[in-house]
Amino acid sequence: MRDYARETENRVAFIKQLLTRAGARGIIYGNSGGKDSALVGILCKKACGDTVGLQMPISARNFDQDMRDGRELADKFGIETRAVPLSDVRDTFIAAISPVTSVSDMATANMSARLRMITLYAVAASENRLVAGTGNRSEAYMGYFTKWGDGAHDFNPIADLTVTEIYEFLRYLGATEAILTKAPSAALFDGQTDEDEMGITYARIDDYLLNGNATLEDREKIEAYHARSEHKRNEIITYGG
Repeated sequence: MRDYARETENRVAFIKQLLTRAGARGIIYGNSGGKDSALVGILCKKACGDTVGLQMPISARNFDQDMRDGRELADKFGIETRAVPLSDVRDTFIAAISPVTSVSDMATANMSARLRMITLYAVAASENRLVAGTGNRSEAYMGYFTKWGDGAHDFNPIADLTVTEIYEFLRYLGATEAILTKAPSAALFDGQTDEDEMGITYARIDDYLLNGNATLEDREKIEAYHARSEHKRNEIITYGG
């Protein structure tokens, strides 16, 4: 197990250094009510008093359970919380596009994540803040994030941590029980969970990433996800002449 006391100290120092270099007054991040945003919020608040968690509900679960869980965690750690509902914005955007194409369910889910990114950067640009990313190592390896959505940020203080390590870190920091027990979900549509959508648990993904242990079936599935999503982790392809 990692030394989470030292991890906290090092990550807080990393964030402070970034703020100083950028000349930024504060930080903003998406407070989804999930594990990753909880850890990012706690670390950023320790580094910078002017940290804002922005709740951007877009599905029924977001407006209910996720907002409650996110606010409970933020209240415990003294993090300012604001809310910008985005479901009506998404629906208006879909209506605008519909005359030229039939918008798929996947396109709608990605649109939701990208609307959140636009919202975070609008606030950040207006208030001289840096946008903190909330993606973890397990998601990154599987490509389980939206390109130019939750994959877009100015910095990410937890990108090297697997989901297993995220939970360990949160327990060390004393996160609220709801955050520790809720099934991981992007909640871009109702009833969605990460593990159901991927068809494999984070525990099995992390055992492979951390220890190299996996059944042949799991190894093939994980590597297939990784290969298909390579474009998400690479720089933009450009013509070199």
